[in-house]
Formats: sequence, structure tokens, C-alpha cells
Amino acid sequence: MGFLTASHLAFLFDGLLWTVGLSLLAFAGGGLLGFAVALGRCYGPGWSRLAVSLYIKLVQGTPLLVLLPLAYFGLPSLGLNVPPLTAAALALSIYVSAYLGEIWRGCIESVPRTQAEAAECLALPWHLRVWHVILPQAVKIATPPTVGFMVQIVKNTSLASSIGFVELARAGQIINNSTFEPFGIFMLVAALYFALCYPLSVLSRRLERSFHVAHR
Repeated sequence: MGFLTASHLAFLFDGLLWTVGLSLLAFAGGGLLGFAVALGRCYGPGWSRLAVSLYIKLVQGTPLLVLLPLAYFGLPSLGLNVPPLTAAALALSIYVSAYLGEIWRGCIESVPRTQAEAAECLALPWHLRVWHVILPQAVKIATPPTVGFMVQIVKNTSLASSIGFVELARAGQIINNSTFEPFGIFMLVAALYFALCYPLSVLSRRLERSFHVAHR
């Protein structure tokens, strides 16, 4: 890849770091909101469950390529000027929350009901039953699919280029515009995405196997 200079490689590496940073922001923000979504679906009153269910359907039914411009161009119309990073992190967090919320809801509901009944027999208050009995078991079940979903988060950060955020894919596009070597550049970009995603996929499969072994 003699057509790539040191400055090109440094720019590509910066894009890689921004991809990692945006993925972490999306996972943190989406995880916090997704946890509230999961609890609202499992333990909220009727109106809360309905509202959360509508939220999930709305977000999952909206392409991320629509959520990103809504955050970037919609917030300024409300008087909130946000940089591309903030808009991308917000849109991705909303997107991630709907999927993680559903994943975690399923994991919470997969904990045997006898566990909650046993805790109730011990006269534990509702919040202690959830926090000390249900959630620790649900976390174990949820870990493999959550790690696996991180792969989707990393790959979806590439869509942030649509609002001008320079992550790995956008960095590759910019370099290609100056070198006109798309095959070599995007092969390198693909290799860097693979280096980020493959370890997460392997970890997810190992955690899933370990959970099934421990469960048996």
C-alpha cells in the first residue's frame, strides 16, 4: 500500500479511535436508557408498559439513517446547536436502547418465576427482590447477547458519516478522494472493522457456551 502516506495512516487511525469512542458512548447511553426500558416493560404499570412498547416499536421501525439527521438537524430547530459527535451519540443511544431494552427484558423474564416467589416468601420488598435476586441472574443470561450486540453498534457507527462525523468509514472515504485507490483503502478499512468486531464475536460465543455449561 505504497499509495498511503504516514499522514493517511494517522488520519485512518484517528478515525478508528473515533469509531471506538462513539461505540462506547452509544453503548453507555443506550445501556442506561435500555435498562430503564427493560424495567418499564417488566415491572411498570399498564400505561408505562404501553408507552415503552410504543417507544420500542417506533425506534426499531425507524432506520438509523433517519434518526441521525433528526438529531443533527432537528435539535438546532429547537435552539440546540450540537456538534456531529453529540448528535451521533444521541441518535445511536436511542437506537441501541430499543434493542438492548428488548434483549434485557427477555433475559429478565427468562429467570424462573420460582426465584421471585422464593424471595417473596422471605418477605423481601419488591425492589430488593428485583435487585438482589432477579437482576443478578438476568445479567448472567444477558451478557452473551449484549456482547454480541456490541458488534452491531460498532458497524452502525459507520452511518454517522451521513451527518459529517469522521469515523473509520468516513476517514477511508476522505483518503480515497485524494488517492483514488478504493480497493486498497477499503480493504484496509474492512480489516480494521474486522479487528474490532471479531474479538467481540468470539467473546460472545464463548460466554454463551460458558453460560449453557454452567446452566446445565
